[in-house]
Amino acid sequence: MQEDTYRTISATAEGIYAEKRSKFTAFAIPVHDVEEVKTHLEYYQKKYFDARHLCYAYILGHERKDFRVNDNGEPSGTAGRPILGQINSHALTNILVIVVRYFGGIKLGTSGLITAYKTAAVFSVICFMVSIFGGDLKSMLM
Repeated sequence: MQEDTYRTISATAEGIYAEKRSKFTAFAIPVHDVEEVKTHLEYYQKKYFDARHLCYAYILGHERKDFRVNDNGEPSGTAGRPILGQINSHALTNILVIVVRYFGGIKLGTSGLITAYKTAAVFSVICFMVSIFGGDLKSMLM
């Protein structure tokens, strides 16, 4: 039986995380189809043309079966999968999360990259939730 409800976001939200002089800016964006995903990716690639990496993950559809991840030159599995993990941990769909990385000159290592991309992604989702719940994050999480 297919569920009638699903969780998504209704507006774009931004979260920022910094680690060892690298800056990770994440954008959680509501999307409805692959063409919309492509449009947003093109926009952010042009806007942040000088960034070292622009990694992303998305999930589409009520059943959450249409998804994709992209590490954009980061070591395999260190960017797109952690971003997707945060989308999954909040059971969201029809969402694209893009994380833009400006390299700070210090390598973070595999575990450092995973933590940074995961943290930036969750910050963007939490920023959206805080704005919806009027800043009362504690009541939202309980």
